Amino acid sequence: MAKMLPLVLKNMRINSEWKDYEILATGNGEKLERWKDIILLRPDPQVIWDYTCDLTKYKINAKYLRDSGGGGRWEKLLPMPDEWTVSWRNLNFKVKPMGFKHTGLFPEQAVNWTIMIDLVKSAGRPISVLNLFAYTGGATLACLSAGARVCHIDAAVNMNERAKDNLRLSGLDITKARFIADDCLKFVTREIKRGKKYDAIIMDPPSYGRGPNGEMWKIEDNLFDLLKLISQVLTDEPLFVLLNLYTAGLAPSCAGYMLSLLFKEKYGGTVESDEIGILAESSRAAFPCGAFSRWAFN
Repeated sequence: MAKMLPLVLKNMRINSEWKDYEILATGNGEKLERWKDIILLRPDPQVIWDYTCDLTKYKINAKYLRDSGGGGRWEKLLPMPDEWTVSWRNLNFKVKPMGFKHTGLFPEQAVNWTIMIDLVKSAGRPISVLNLFAYTGGATLACLSAGARVCHIDAAVNMNERAKDNLRLSGLDITKARFIADDCLKFVTREIKRGKKYDAIIMDPPSYGRGPNGEMWKIEDNLFDLLKLISQVLTDEPLFVLLNLYTAGLAPSCAGYMLSLLFKEKYGGTVESDEIGILAESSRAAFPCGAFSRWAFN
């Protein structure tokens, strides 16, 4: 019997280097994932199709149950640790089932980690990176591993601490990173006043959010203003600007248009905008996980 080839949609980027993570099945509004030796079942609003396999053949350790009020909780079905470690290349990350169905890691971002590592390594000069809405530091670790210095900004103190843990687990030099709990808009505004510049900027903004002092963020209202601000903290020879999107209402081409307006017209270079995804094992189809747009000076 001929081997079934994966269905990969045009303009979708996929990283196939994961050994400690895979999507086992999707269906009925859920996503079944293997995180090393632990299997988790989480809701996913994009999964509007039926299961193509029988879930009873899997030993599920925990599933996330939504509450009627909009929140939810994890229900353990089999013994499992509170947290454990997964690896990608030489990078190590803590995984922990948390509130709002999160685990502390977005594996599909390995697509962008690969690109950032290559860009930093090929620059041939010291590179400073500003990582905004940096969460638990996947992009921070990728850039550090390539030799860059990184300023890591996230409003949540506990996420910054988890990023530091991931850095230590990966054996990276913590003296090359700054971890700051702050509102991203306010931080960039202060950096402009201080005259601070960066060679590369990464942004992974939420659809909605609040800063440490209750500052309100809404991506449709605030994103372009923030992009205009970060154009003022780029060096005269910038390397790249990367924007991740998980907001369903914003197409990759919309993000690409903004990056073209603000960076390509000024510096030249190229803009790429695509979906990112991960192969689902049961169907060998590409499961959509978000989008990105990247301007690069090359």
